[in-house]
Formats: sequence, structure tokens, C-alpha cells
Amino acid sequence: MNKAQEQPPQRKVRVFDLDDVPDGEARRVEVEGHKIAVVRIGEDLFAIGDMCSHANYSLSEGPVDPEEVTIECWKHGAQFSLCDGVPMSLPATQPVPVFKVESSENSIYIHIPEGSE
Repeated sequence: MNKAQEQPPQRKVRVFDLDDVPDGEARRVEVEGHKIAVVRIGEDLFAIGDMCSHANYSLSEGPVDPEEVTIECWKHGAQFSLCDGVPMSLPATQPVPVFKVESSENSIYIHIPEGSE
């Protein structure tokens, strides 16, 4: 395995019941110092850094666009891809982190890098 394929060790952390995140909305959670927006679009779950890279406002308070699979910062309108955290519009120019997220039975889990805090 080359360095580009290596992933840091991660730990799976339960954050919500599936019903806690309504379709088309975001919920904020803080796990080991990471502020994370968990978003549900239909059966798909996404987890990205909750703070806008432009001005440190909470993304989980902004609208989710299920068609574009984005979330918009409520303060200045920057949109971010829920798939990879890349800004889709100005004023943001830097991506936000993304986290692996999964559901099992009725629980939502986020994978947090080991030793991060």
C-alpha cells in the first residue's frame, strides 16, 4: 500500500438515532473536538465539518439542497458539496473536512481519526 492509500486509524462513534436527523435537514454534533454537520437526504447520510471555511458560521443552521447535494452557509451564502466538502460558490474558497458516516439498525455512526482532538 502506498502512502496515498494509507488511512489514519479511525474509531466509529455513535452520534444520533436515525430519526434524529430528518430528511433534507442537518444536525450538529461535537465529537472529540470536531464540530460536525450530519445531513440526511433520503437514505443517504453525509457528515462534514460544521464550520464554514469562509467565516466560521455553523453550516448545520443553513439550508440543504437535496438536488445539488449541498449545504449553504446561512450567513454569507457559500455552498459546500456534502460529498467532498468542496465549496461550490463564493465567498468560501477552502473546503471543509468530510467524515465517513454510516448507519446500522437505527443508529448513525461517524468515523473519527484516532488521536485527533
